[in-house]
Amino acid sequence: MDKMPKWADVVLIPLISLVLAAILSALVILAIGEDPVAAVKMMVTGALGSTYGWGYTLYYATNFLFTGLAVAVAFHARMFNIGGEGQAMLGGLGVALVCLYIPWPHWSIALIFAALGAALFGAAWAAIPAYLQAKRGSHIVITTIMFNFIAAAVLNYVLVNVLKPAGAMDPATARFVETVHLPSLHELLAPFGINFSKSAPANVSLLVAVAACFAVWLLIWRTRLGYEIRAYGHSESGALYAGISPVKITMIAMLISGGLAGMMAINNVMGEAERLVLNSTEGAGFIGIAVALMGRSHPFGVFLAAILFGFLYQGGAELALWTSIPRELIVVIQALVILFTGALDNMVRMPLEKLFLAARKEKA
Repeated sequence: MDKMPKWADVVLIPLISLVLAAILSALVILAIGEDPVAAVKMMVTGALGSTYGWGYTLYYATNFLFTGLAVAVAFHARMFNIGGEGQAMLGGLGVALVCLYIPWPHWSIALIFAALGAALFGAAWAAIPAYLQAKRGSHIVITTIMFNFIAAAVLNYVLVNVLKPAGAMDPATARFVETVHLPSLHELLAPFGINFSKSAPANVSLLVAVAACFAVWLLIWRTRLGYEIRAYGHSESGALYAGISPVKITMIAMLISGGLAGMMAINNVMGEAERLVLNSTEGAGFIGIAVALMGRSHPFGVFLAAILFGFLYQGGAELALWTSIPRELIVVIQALVILFTGALDNMVRMPLEKLFLAARKEKA
């Protein structure tokens, strides 16, 4: 029997963790002589008070959706994929090659093949650590962390020595042709009479990310493969007894995870920058870990957590721009949210479990 209801695990624990993080953040803001209430109002106004703010919030959330789903799939197979950053970098390379060297007639066709290219490059980069764990026993955490640095070096070399246009100074590709530019939310919503900000970077890849949430839900909870992934994650010995191959599950789960992380590039490379630049991932691969932890590795939870971190990113940027609160403090606030929703999860969970058990005994 579960120690607490499912709704408490999915909703109550993250909510209490957020409240604790908010209280500590308010104390930190007070300590530097600023008003925490005014800071919260500024964050809400900057992230949600206009279509411009919403555009940036949803843009960041799209990145976190892909990387959060990537980490969640690996979690279900009892693997900690910390390589989302590197897989997203290589996914950007896949997008750039597809968009630069194939003359696409329309963005919709280019989007399909760019997503496939991003997924293939991300999956290929995840396949090496997966093979090392499945066949050689190398720990997936160590190898995926190391491969982030290798991916950065590979991307740097390719941009500087292969893809950089002649005469250009910055390590970046040429701009993609106009036929592969993805429509922004302004262009998508204009036919419905909705006036969305033209300068906001949110684009059609948001819909792809939402579709990916639904696809992951179908995979994990409605397919035989998903059952095998969850069974292996719950008990390796039980999965072996049932005839489930650990090598097969490790490889498949990591390939899917790497492919999802790589697909982030359709948003930041194809949708926003419209070219591949160095450091385009901006840490989104690591934020995906917090998003998956907070979302309890469920696609709907990942969706809500991605929106929250999109809000923190955009609201924090506005806070740093319009107040004397330093940008570094915004990182502290984000770190507190990650700390309470991830590392200190049991600090909230264990007292709640005791309360629910006591209430159940009293009722009985």
